[in-house]
Amino acid sequence: MARIIAVANQKGGVGKTTTAVNLAACLAAAEQPTLLVDCDSQANATSSIGFAKDPSRRTLYHILILEEAPERIIQKSQVEGLDVIPADKNLSGAAVELVSAENREYRLRAVLDKLRDKYKFIIIDCPPALDLLTLNALVAADAVLVPIQCEYLALEGVSELLDTLMRIRRTLNPALEIEGILLTMYDERTSLSRQVATDLRSFFGAQVFQSVIQRNVRLAEAPSFGKPIIFYDIHSKGAESYAQFAQEVIANVTKRTGSGTRSAHSGA
Repeated sequence: MARIIAVANQKGGVGKTTTAVNLAACLAAAEQPTLLVDCDSQANATSSIGFAKDPSRRTLYHILILEEAPERIIQKSQVEGLDVIPADKNLSGAAVELVSAENREYRLRAVLDKLRDKYKFIIIDCPPALDLLTLNALVAADAVLVPIQCEYLALEGVSELLDTLMRIRRTLNPALEIEGILLTMYDERTSLSRQVATDLRSFFGAQVFQSVIQRNVRLAEAPSFGKPIIFYDIHSKGAESYAQFAQEVIANVTKRTGSGTRSAHSGA
């Protein structure tokens, strides 16, 4: 039974897509069958995992709006054990078309619930905005993973996101948890990164993952080659960071299922 994790932050440029793609790839590499769902019309997750633009390719748009079977849309990626529901620019139209649709907030949930038995993890890359696509992702998800960059104004937008999550819990998805907060773009050479990391840990406590994603040139280069970092440069700090992070996510699920109660990262 898959755990569905939405990677979300309303603030752009925080390493959201990088995290979704590389976490999914590292989970699959750790023999955890994983589905990556690209919910962003920019389709950066789709291209980052190795799919060139192809106007004829069926995407999440065809599932949400035309109600096509996901089995027709799901693609196998270059990473063994990692499948992908790709996106394209048509998804920007989906956000508009969904406005008048019946059960508009539950479209993605209905699809992913039928796929739970095929995977251990389903990772959703959300758009950097609170639109109907993001809302669909948060309603479908068991938990939200929030990447926050270790830079000035890091907390900006996070309180807004947490307010949104609380509203969704009250109305559309009462079981929604906080999977955790991931510190990204960390530069150990700067006192600013260290200070921001300290501030975030003191503010959010146990909800912050122990793993930290360091700023890394190879990690920044990998998407332009259509490869996750473990395929682009397995010996880089970026690959090491995401592999470690994936193990932490797996361990949290093991703890959660072992105890039968919520994990340390489950409440906000």
